Amino acid sequence: MSSHLLQTTFIPTTPITLRRASIFPATHLRRTHVIESKIREIFMPALSSTMTEGKIVSWVKTEGDKLAKGEAVLVVESDKADMDVESFYDGYLATIIVPEGGSAPVGSTIALLAESEEEISLAKAKTPASISTSSQETTTPAAAVTEEVVSTVAAAAGVSPSDAGPAKMASAIHPASEGGKRVVASPYAKKLAKELGVELRGFVGSGPNGRIVAKDVEATVGSTASTPAPVGGVVGTTVAKPIGSEPVAPAIELGTTVPFTTMQNAVSRNMVESLAVPTFRVGYTITTNALDALYKKIKSKGVTMTALLAKATALALAKHPVVNSSCRDGKSFTYNSSINIAVAVAIDGGLITPVLQDADKVDIYSLSRKWKELVDKARAKQLQPHEYTTGTFTLSNLGMFGVDRFDAILPPGTGAIMAVGASHPALVGTKDGRIGMKNQMQVNVTADHRVIYGADLASFLQTLAQIIEDPKDLTL
Repeated sequence: MSSHLLQTTFIPTTPITLRRASIFPATHLRRTHVIESKIREIFMPALSSTMTEGKIVSWVKTEGDKLAKGEAVLVVESDKADMDVESFYDGYLATIIVPEGGSAPVGSTIALLAESEEEISLAKAKTPASISTSSQETTTPAAAVTEEVVSTVAAAAGVSPSDAGPAKMASAIHPASEGGKRVVASPYAKKLAKELGVELRGFVGSGPNGRIVAKDVEATVGSTASTPAPVGGVVGTTVAKPIGSEPVAPAIELGTTVPFTTMQNAVSRNMVESLAVPTFRVGYTITTNALDALYKKIKSKGVTMTALLAKATALALAKHPVVNSSCRDGKSFTYNSSINIAVAVAIDGGLITPVLQDADKVDIYSLSRKWKELVDKARAKQLQPHEYTTGTFTLSNLGMFGVDRFDAILPPGTGAIMAVGASHPALVGTKDGRIGMKNQMQVNVTADHRVIYGADLASFLQTLAQIIEDPKDLTL
């Protein structure tokens, strides 16, 4: 799904006051730079609601290259995904202002687009400083308002830039794919290839649309592959695992200071923001023998334990809507109309929470297929904003590593998050006084105490335990 996010401004020779001022209210517009007729500024797009700046992974086109409408121009790394940016106009990439590896705030100028080859020299003469000076000298108060601000949320929802008015976008964003002059690979794959001395050209990636991911690089040096590479490239496989999955660590130079990636910056901001919310924690021990038996029975049909836990949690939340609620302003809270289960997943270079939407209503087989799709997209950093920003309740599972118990940090804007530990055999006493062996796991829920109270969580956890210990409803 393409989102129209990268902006350009076309400055006509007709007086701007006659063309704009009467069309858009001043509250919805912002000042832009006056450059030259038929020369457009290209801005850093907003790829998610939390993105404040983006990093240019690569320019698919170089200065002077001719662009066709719909052709990929560059790859941008946001706080959650890498996305190709394609042009909405024919023209020439006149000047690259922010080079590969450089970062720029959302909305800032990163390049200039000329309509004709003759105008490339005019664009090259427009440095960022001269653009700023030119706008200050030629823009009148009435003419200063020339471009509509298109919000990230509207763009993510698929709003066409043509519907927004004359201030049109110049590009669309979609999952990165092979094309142009450069290799399309994830930032971590490029970093790993550099460290291992691997040339990426000629690779056939295992990511969406042939995108090269880290495991493709690892396979070529024999670290994870046991069979020879196919002729013409390496086809590898990798699976993004729930949070805590052990990544393949690249060589680390001890004593060095490494700046945060854009994703790490986003995680850092969210964690600091969560400190402002008063939280509390409640734990519960659940017997999993029946769930384990069900999983063993239907695993061959593609059902995952993650989907089973998400389904059980969603069914319990349906009976306790306050635990699925959220408080954003500190003065009110919302009973969310959908039960969307976000699951924390560790990926190369960070953390993301793919969302299983309407998990209480979707059957377990469809839910499992959807989870696999989300994991594949998370692995390649190709999740769309609505696939990781719409969670109403979060699961974090470290059970596959044998972790007995842990506490999870509440994501901003949600009411609760549940940390799931491993299921272990345990000696337990029965009601008739006998001692038996049962598989048990511990879960700990962290909740927003402004909205959710201890009795609410206790009741929710009792319901969850009943569903897991008698899981017949999970396959309905």
